[in-house]
Amino acid sequence: MIDLNCDLGESYGRWRLGDDDVMLRLVTSANVACGFHAGDPSTMLATFRRAAELGVSVGAHVSYQDLAGFGRREMNLPAEELRAEVLYQLAAAVGVARTAGATVTYVKPHGALYNRAARDAVQAAAVASAVAAFDPSLVVLGPPGSRLLAAAEAEGLEVRTEGFPDRGYADDGSLLPRSVPGAVLTDSAEIAHRAVAFATGGLAFVPDSLCLHGDTPGAVQHAEAVRAALADAGIEVRAFA
Repeated sequence: MIDLNCDLGESYGRWRLGDDDVMLRLVTSANVACGFHAGDPSTMLATFRRAAELGVSVGAHVSYQDLAGFGRREMNLPAEELRAEVLYQLAAAVGVARTAGATVTYVKPHGALYNRAARDAVQAAAVASAVAAFDPSLVVLGPPGSRLLAAAEAEGLEVRTEGFPDRGYADDGSLLPRSVPGAVLTDSAEIAHRAVAFATGGLAFVPDSLCLHGDTPGAVQHAEAVRAALADAGIEVRAFA
């Protein structure tokens, strides 16, 4: 059994990104943008509402405040400022989700914040502290062995690990920078094969969840291939939260 999550709700105003409606039919958990790297109030509401209709688990996809860079530019924020920004996003996500009939059950940092919190104890502690202060029942989703999950556990939070079948990994287990060749995989068959390998222990670790990026070209085809491959391998896809 494994969860399949995806970053969704990333459209902004008249600018559309990804096919959220189709992806929500293929995944079991949706990481919904909270307006800092992508998304807007209307998009958040529509995404949470559709997720609730389809029975998809939802999480707050918190980020650095970086709409222009899609949250993929690293920022050096003081810990208290980052903590406040995460609190702000959690409040927005939980409030909007509630009116849409959805319940936010987990938190996952996005992009540069995800990568920074994985290795930076100070930034990781700021994120974990914000989550614990807001709602200690929320699960934190992140990379195994990371500072982020260690900080979350230190705050008494439940954690879950994830793997990325559509991303390349460095030798130290971190994600390859997107500027490096091979960082973003685009072949559906390869992505599906890696998803099964993750779920069956054929790679470096067995995650609780697999993440597919909704903004990757061919995202729907990748998700369909992954679901089919997991089913063929006898692996049940179910939300972790």
